[in-house]
Amino acid sequence: MKVWTIANQKGGVGKTTSVASLAGVLAKRGQRVLMIDTDPHASLGYYLGIDSEEVPGSLFDVFIAHQNLTKELVKSHIVPTLVDGLDLLPATMALATLDRALGHQEGMGLVLRNLLALVADEYDVAIVDCPPVLGVLMVNALAASQHIVIPVQTEFLAIKGLERMVKTMEIMGRSKKTRYSYTVVPTMYDKRTKASPAALQLLSEQYGESLWRDVIPVDTKFRDASLAHLPASHYASGCRGVKAYERLLDFLLAGEFGHVKIG
Repeated sequence: MKVWTIANQKGGVGKTTSVASLAGVLAKRGQRVLMIDTDPHASLGYYLGIDSEEVPGSLFDVFIAHQNLTKELVKSHIVPTLVDGLDLLPATMALATLDRALGHQEGMGLVLRNLLALVADEYDVAIVDCPPVLGVLMVNALAASQHIVIPVQTEFLAIKGLERMVKTMEIMGRSKKTRYSYTVVPTMYDKRTKASPAALQLLSEQYGESLWRDVIPVDTKFRDASLAHLPASHYASGCRGVKAYERLLDFLLAGEFGHVKIG
């Protein structure tokens, strides 16, 4: 099973849209996909029409039971979406208390990796939606991932957030004596503005081989799809935004990433 994390320490850059869109395209191609929402705001669940406060269980419950995890327990907290082959392990606001309640316990950084190992034979790909805050949830998401996708809005304030994200991976990489494989994905690109092309040029200069050489454009169909509680691939399959995510997925599946050594 492939495991990808969608992460950035700045909100509003397209993380949740990227998770839903990539997962939707995968499902259309016949892949079994598990989405995991580690953000206490639970935006991914709401995007897909799942009220995090009404589900029988959530990722929080899995963390609480981390010392006694079983495949059956993990599966009992996974919920189906409106799309065949697309499941979600939902978040709840209770996740915001994890750092204070359990962050000090041994092994808390590997809970997500352990639960994914238990259901690895059930899915082809797992995609993790990450909160924009460094804490036990982001540590788990990075530790579980084989590759990290960092969406960054093509405007200058978002690039500053990207710098923080890369710095976080550098610090974690040094402490764990490892390296993180990541791809920077320009999002919300609007060629009609001056800011988007200028920001894209800056990203190219600063991130070189780790930058995906394409863009996710501004597309109102993403908002419309969220209102319909569907991935854009199942709401407006021919729109330019979906076509861009199809190209990104092909790139990720090819695995020909520009690796940046950390530490």
